[in-house]
Amino acid sequence: MPGILIIAHTPLASALRDCAAHVYASCPIGLEAIDVPADASPGAMLAQAKLALERVASDGAALVLVDAAGATPCNLAQRLAAAPGTSAVRVVSGVNLPMLLRTVCYQKEPLDALVTRALDGGQRGIAELQLDEVSEAPKC
Repeated sequence: MPGILIIAHTPLASALRDCAAHVYASCPIGLEAIDVPADASPGAMLAQAKLALERVASDGAALVLVDAAGATPCNLAQRLAAAPGTSAVRVVSGVNLPMLLRTVCYQKEPLDALVTRALDGGQRGIAELQLDEVSEAPKC
């Protein structure tokens, strides 16, 4: 089962992780968050990310969700995924709560399928809602 690592500007990563734990009380397994402060040392953050990746990627596979492409958390995730000895790590930018909930819900799927679920969940979670619409709790 692929692990899920969220790397985002402080406090977004932790907030998203906490929301996922709130929605799926029995989940999530293999989910960690790294908040990147504005004054963070890239080397120290990379070391922290490597340790988190080792914890979540018990079978070597992990999905890393980042907030903004090209920003420090994304650059950190790309360095992490490209590190020697790292083979099954995928990075997806634009993390939002629907994307995360979708990945947690389908975390037992293979990594490639999980990436597809993340992209789909993130895109479907962005919509203009009509005032007469009533929504239910998210379903897997």
